[in-house]
Amino acid sequence: MPTQTEQIVVELKAVLRAQKLTYADVARHLEISEASVKRLFSKGQISLDRLEQICDLAGLRLPELVARIDEQPARVTQLGLEQEKQLLADEKLLLVTFMVLNGWSIERIVSVFRIDSFEVTRKLAQLDRMGFIDLLPDNRIRRRIARNFSWKKNGPVQRYFESEIKRDFLASRFAKVTEHLRFVGGLISKDSVLRLHKRIDQLCDELDDCIQADSDLPVAEKMGVGGVFALRPWELPAFTRLRRE
Repeated sequence: MPTQTEQIVVELKAVLRAQKLTYADVARHLEISEASVKRLFSKGQISLDRLEQICDLAGLRLPELVARIDEQPARVTQLGLEQEKQLLADEKLLLVTFMVLNGWSIERIVSVFRIDSFEVTRKLAQLDRMGFIDLLPDNRIRRRIARNFSWKKNGPVQRYFESEIKRDFLASRFAKVTEHLRFVGGLISKDSVLRLHKRIDQLCDELDDCIQADSDLPVAEKMGVGGVFALRPWELPAFTRLRRE
């Protein structure tokens, strides 16, 4: 479960997005660099004074921010096995699920994909019954996904994406301006490995921040992206074959 501080930071970011306030706006208000603001939010370690200053920029008091968290329904951190199977059994349900995760509206989904508004609404009703979202009046969507949401380890969705990564995602030369692949290997300590694990998590959080910050941009100005961040003990099989018993 996320800590109370983490919940406060997540809710504060949601308030800033709702008011169209950017990291640059926060930086000017705090009189620090934008990079420093990004570090504050990515690490989730913001002092009480800083929180109150940012709340002041957003026009609310810190107790009001905490109250907003208490009023929210329980957040979903993981779906059940049968629910994951249900997603994979219905291609359009899977599509709507991922578009909702990325903050798309019904109108935006219909304008981009071959699915009509009636079908989207039916899929949203399914997600509501699964506890994934709250479908509100006028088909407004409130996501119930926790910041630390994850697919079941070695579950149906994870296995599906692993197969797609091997089959399609890595089938590229990564030569375009918008593509990037880099491999680095060497000998390091266990402590260094664990430290890098944290850095990977921070990078994933930063990608999530970009997704949220760009959610209101026109579709024409965005592109779907995927990132694979992995680190494990490994050496070239050719080297392994040369190892002594």
